[in-house]
Amino acid sequence: MTEADLPLVAALEAELFGAEAWSAALLADELAATDGPGADRAYVVVETADGGTHELEAQAPADGSGTADGSGTADGAGTADGADGDHAAREPGGAGLVGYAGLWYGDGRGDADLLTIATVPAARRRGVAALMLEHLLARARGQGCEHVLLEVRASNTGAQALYARHGFEVLGVRRRYYTGPEEDALVMRLRLGPPRGPGPVGAEAVAGS
Repeated sequence: MTEADLPLVAALEAELFGAEAWSAALLADELAATDGPGADRAYVVVETADGGTHELEAQAPADGSGTADGSGTADGAGTADGADGDHAAREPGGAGLVGYAGLWYGDGRGDADLLTIATVPAARRRGVAALMLEHLLARARGQGCEHVLLEVRASNTGAQALYARHGFEVLGVRRRYYTGPEEDALVMRLRLGPPRGPGPVGAEAVAGS
């Protein structure tokens, strides 16, 4: 995602999320946090190219990790179901934005958070959200994160199914997490790396003392 994408992303944000939409200023701040030595998050957009194919546009991390290897919003609006489609990663410069997504990965030493993932209604059921999700999961993995967390509306079974297909499991419920309309959120988590081994000998005794 680049500064040139911000007006379209802000318009789509307002259309999909209404009163809960992020402002254009907040989106600009989010984009600024994707660059420089203190970068701690990543954003991608998908655009419709000639012939109706979908192309993913993302900043390349400085170390080259998390390349696109390849649906849904983290808060439940604009969901696609992850069906396969004709997609390609490319450099910025197309038109017809159909989706955007963001991930906070921090310093890569703990859990990443899927901040948002949204698609226009016309792009649902075409694999757009799955393309973005897979790219961001690869980025989190490349940054060294152990898990990815997200919240999704309890009623958004389509997004929940997408996340489950990618290995996410339900951890719990946040009551009345959403306000427009009011609704509970399911908290889901994906383990990215191998399970941690047992602790040092005697760790259990120390923990229980």
